[in-house]
Amino acid sequence: MQPATDDSAQLTATRGAAAHPLARLSADEVHAARALIEGSGLVTPSTRYAYLALEEPTKAEVLAFQPGDPVERRVRAILLDVANGRTHDVLASLTRAEVQRVAEVDTGAGGQAPILLEEFIAVDEIVKADAGWCAAIARRGITDLSLVRPCPLSAGDFGLPGERGRRMLRVLSFVAHRPEDHCWAHPIDGVVAYVDLVERSVVELIDHELLPVPKEEANIDDPSYVGPVRTTLKPLEISQPEGPSFQVADDVVTWENWRFRIGFDPREGLVLQQISFTDGTRERPIIYRASIAEMVVPYADPSPVRFWQNYFDAGEYLLGQQVNSLVLGCDCLGEIHYFDAVMADGEGKPREVSNAVCMHEEDYGVLWKHTDIFTESQETRRQRRLVVSFFTTVGNYDYGFYWYFYLDGTIQLEVKMTGVIFTSSYVADSPWASQVGPELGAPYHQHLYSARLDMMVDGLTNAVDELDAVRVRAGGANPHGNAFTRSVTRLTRESEAARVAHPAAARVWHVVNPQSMNRLGRPVGYALVPQGQPLLLAADEAAIRRRAAFATRHLWVTRYDPAERYAAGDLVNQHPGGDGLPAYAAQDRSIDGEDIVVWHTFGSVHFPRLEDWPVIPVDTCGFTLKPVGFFDRNPTLDVPASTSRHCH
Repeated sequence: MQPATDDSAQLTATRGAAAHPLARLSADEVHAARALIEGSGLVTPSTRYAYLALEEPTKAEVLAFQPGDPVERRVRAILLDVANGRTHDVLASLTRAEVQRVAEVDTGAGGQAPILLEEFIAVDEIVKADAGWCAAIARRGITDLSLVRPCPLSAGDFGLPGERGRRMLRVLSFVAHRPEDHCWAHPIDGVVAYVDLVERSVVELIDHELLPVPKEEANIDDPSYVGPVRTTLKPLEISQPEGPSFQVADDVVTWENWRFRIGFDPREGLVLQQISFTDGTRERPIIYRASIAEMVVPYADPSPVRFWQNYFDAGEYLLGQQVNSLVLGCDCLGEIHYFDAVMADGEGKPREVSNAVCMHEEDYGVLWKHTDIFTESQETRRQRRLVVSFFTTVGNYDYGFYWYFYLDGTIQLEVKMTGVIFTSSYVADSPWASQVGPELGAPYHQHLYSARLDMMVDGLTNAVDELDAVRVRAGGANPHGNAFTRSVTRLTRESEAARVAHPAAARVWHVVNPQSMNRLGRPVGYALVPQGQPLLLAADEAAIRRRAAFATRHLWVTRYDPAERYAAGDLVNQHPGGDGLPAYAAQDRSIDGEDIVVWHTFGSVHFPRLEDWPVIPVDTCGFTLKPVGFFDRNPTLDVPASTSRHCH
């Protein structure tokens, strides 16, 4: 892998080219990063770029920036030598044309680089060259290996002998009846291969039991399987004859008092930065940076073939790298603005995904309404929201991440989960899986996400209050027993701020600014309203609880540190655990009136239904951020009455 001849020129051309510290990396800058890193002698023919992205400046640097100020552009790269597994963490300044840090990763204690696309592809060749694996497949009556689809899956860390420090994947397999047949309907269960990616060999084969390979097909793109398409749905068109109400300039979006910057990271996917709301003449900050910092999908089947199934879709697979190119009229409907994404591939070259992020407006029903019995006045206003979204496909699942901004200052994140359930052979009366077809099972599992919300409610001095609804005993001040009230508890240190939702008490958390008061003299704030679904259900002793400790609490609050970006730690792949939020919070820093980050775990438990096969109708989870005392009155009184021709 030698630098392209034009990379040095590209490096010179890109110095200082970005107009803002948070501007997304351009293709020219990716070329420049590659030239700089390779010119420093860090790259061999077997070196791959497992990760390359903008190294964002600190919050203080960004907030101090003024248009026209010089901008230093830095990148971080994780370099993996696929020939020997050596991994280096590199920090380089494009502006100064220098590599500023090179650190070799201890892949035993510090985790492995994210999984490369070429490693997924290599697995097919590796297992099909292994005599033991081929014999195990043949024992199940399968003779045409060209139709077998080995499925490479992250290995995790379970303290198994000889695995620590080894770069591995674990491989379950499926079979297609013919090339266009969807293999998810035909799992080859009871056998799993443990693959060493550096040695390119199967280091352990577990052939546990013979189970039937389900035969029924489930091809969602085959008219003979789907059946006649209904003809009763009339066209539904979204029209904005005067165009949308938003404006976009250099990735900065303004819409109905909202203002924020679009970012995109190969690990986190869509990132929203510097979210603010214009209140009268004041532009008021709310969130400095919002992203999905991690997600984990733990499975419930404890069998020798499947006990290890736990996937970190951000840290292991790079959520953003798997982003879809969206299609107008299918993925997005209406007056759409698209943002393309530029990322580096395994060779360090820029890869552009068109239409990676979709933005549009939606009508959202009634905003507020009142018919007054005394004055006989009738007033109705309609709500609308700005939608910013992207879709990513990680193996069998497809995930849509939808950020919503409402006229009244509310922010929501909704995750839409669809795609294909991971299948197994069904064992009668299994306590770990649902039956979704003849001989076909779908193991129980969870989807758990960590949203990292770098809060900035009216400034940098924020705090978090926990509010619970409280019942009051009858008697005394409550003689008739009808009273109820609420408790308010300030979370003052990180050790106090690892909290669990309590739906029965309507528990919410208020992020407030003790130095900014509303007109009634109370701190302004935003409420984090959780859905309160179950946290990680694995037993306390399970390895996954060490690795995904973030998912054992709905709320964590930490002091801002630019190095603390990821809920499960930096290099998650095959990490033994203990990194991320537990390590951050163990510092027990003050979080009362400080620059804080709020981390929220949310998600769902999936007990698959018959209706989830062969493709899952969208299921959702998420959370809401609502202003509480942030405004001095309803901020939507100035929303005009609808002028739609349908409103008479």
